Amino acid sequence: MMEDEGEIDRLPIDLLSYIFVFINSFTDLAQASSVCKKWKRGVKQSLARRETLSFAGWKMDDDSTARLVRHAYSLKDLDISRSRWGCQITDKGLYRISMAKCVGNLTSLSLWGMTGITDIGVLQLISKTNSLQRLNIGGTFITDVSLFAIAERCPHLKMMHVSCSFVECSSVELPPRNRKRASSSCK
Repeated sequence: MMEDEGEIDRLPIDLLSYIFVFINSFTDLAQASSVCKKWKRGVKQSLARRETLSFAGWKMDDDSTARLVRHAYSLKDLDISRSRWGCQITDKGLYRISMAKCVGNLTSLSLWGMTGITDIGVLQLISKTNSLQRLNIGGTFITDVSLFAIAERCPHLKMMHVSCSFVECSSVELPPRNRKRASSSCK
């Protein structure tokens, strides 16, 4: 039986998953996971090892994004920025992402340009991000409600980029030590 087996099929699952970590294309990972059950386990394990996921440049929806984040147990840096291809994340997607085990360990989150999200989704996600240090919420339709929740629930926040039409600069009062690090352009 071993003679008929291909060389790659003899690789231990840990080594196979390590190889898959170097594949950045979600399309390629999806194709690899459909080769066989062993490769599917390898892809899932490779996602579990990733500390960074960026969907910038990919056309992603709520379901596929949440599914990938759910498997990324070691995730610390999540970039769901809108790209010219149109990442289509909504409040429903943020809710699903907030249920992932890794969310409490996120230190960096970018939601730049996500016009399909509102305070409702941001509040749900922020309520679970205990370790957040960097946040980019520019180009979204959030309001002061989200900013107050972020200020209250993100004690480790060191940098936040805000560029939103519905945020009032006068309502944002940062502690003196954080004022020089804040980046905002209120309209």
